[in-house]
Amino acid sequence: MPFTHRLATPEDIPALTEIMNISIAELQKGFLTEAQIASSRTVMGIDTQLIEDRTYFIVEEGQEIAGCGGWSRRATLYGGDHTPGREPTLLDPSTDPARVRAMYTNPAFARRGVGRLILDLCERAAAAEGFTTLELMGTLSGEPLYKAYGFEPIERIEDDRGGAPVPLVRMRKAI
Repeated sequence: MPFTHRLATPEDIPALTEIMNISIAELQKGFLTEAQIASSRTVMGIDTQLIEDRTYFIVEEGQEIAGCGGWSRRATLYGGDHTPGREPTLLDPSTDPARVRAMYTNPAFARRGVGRLILDLCERAAAAEGFTTLELMGTLSGEPLYKAYGFEPIERIEDDRGGAPVPLVRMRKAI
């Protein structure tokens, strides 16, 4: 069955949160320690601003959520509703990169094109609003996908707000 996609609604939040939790727990294994996976929950998770802005996609196969992710015209680069340091200021498409945000794949659908579909949806939507560059903060497990899609690493950081330092990579792509 082919994948379909739609914009997320507030009613989807419980199901999206479940997918995010499963994705964090399973797809970070082999890249992060258990302590880092636990710590990453502080800097990852649902961002309802994306849903309110109508820039957050759900990819489905039948009635099952295969993955989710979106883009933003706001300054926050990464993090969920609960993450400290959020910045809701609107970006200027002529000078700022749009943000690719909160990408999660249901582990049952990993490596089947879900992430690439979400990236394509984000790129097309951001370009339609005049953005010429995309930027994201990726996990180590997501970095190979982002590189394959044309993103280049520009900065490596460790976010220790959850306790154990979580390695992340800031990446950018011209569109």
